[in-house]
Amino acid sequence: MKLSVIMPAYNEAGTIREAISRVVKQKLVAELIVINDGSTDNTSKIIQSIKSKKLKTIDHPQNLGKGAAVKTGIEEARFEYILINDSDLEYDPKEIPNLVDPIIQQKAEVVYGSRFTGPRRNMFFWHSLGNKFLSFLVNLLFNTTLSDMETCYKLMPTKLARDLKLTSDDFTIEPEITCKILKKKNFIYEVPISYTGRTYDQGKKITWIDGLKALKTIIWQRITS
Repeated sequence: MKLSVIMPAYNEAGTIREAISRVVKQKLVAELIVINDGSTDNTSKIIQSIKSKKLKTIDHPQNLGKGAAVKTGIEEARFEYILINDSDLEYDPKEIPNLVDPIIQQKAEVVYGSRFTGPRRNMFFWHSLGNKFLSFLVNLLFNTTLSDMETCYKLMPTKLARDLKLTSDDFTIEPEITCKILKKKNFIYEVPISYTGRTYDQGKKITWIDGLKALKTIIWQRITS
């Protein structure tokens, strides 16, 4: 089994080199597609300085948003499965084999890494509460039992990702992916992952406004099913 890993990057000069290094070291990763989403710092120069046969770089001329970067990566992926991996080092690529294992064992086609069932450095209280509420809402509206709908670590067949016909350009790509997978009657298998959250001073970008947008997206996906 070989993976195409999608890595959106916007102004991540402090972490991008290490993030790329950790991903390409994984044997299951056949290619790493880094989408430089209009960065205004040294992110682009750092990416260009890295040499790896697995690395493919795509530049957005301006910042279009995480969703736009993910959609670009999905279209460019060349292998059977894709995994989204942020460039901020909050997730540990060493755990990629744990995500792949349920697929190899034919337990599922879609696997999420749950930050709420594994070890983690403390999150902001309101972020944790917001994430849990959004997961609860998805569970209520789509009759499922997810613990972490908003997780970055989403592993699925590339064909399925393309069939979702994603439209979101911003952080609402997360609930859109989840809701559309569930609407297609695909089961999502969760495995515990570790999580090392960062602060806004360290570069965290998601805000409460994104939470409200996610809420709207979930409801919209339900009423349009």
